[in-house]
Amino acid sequence: MIGKLIGALVGAKAARHTRGVNESGGALMVMAAMAMARRFGPAGLIAAAVGGYALKRYKEKRQTGYPRPRR
Repeated sequence: MIGKLIGALVGAKAARHTRGVNESGGALMVMAAMAMARRFGPAGLIAAAVGGYALKRYKEKRQTGYPRPRR
């Protein structure tokens, strides 16, 4: 229980430095991340991190407006 409270406090502080996330949202994100870490294990966390990175790259490519190749 104390770990959840400490995690929520850390998430609230981190949310202050993240655009578009308020303190309660940051606390909820940290609590959800801790729950996923327990459930998925190390392999699942690595897969989630790789998937998040791939999604970030995909969104950045779409925003910069790379021309699509012609068929």
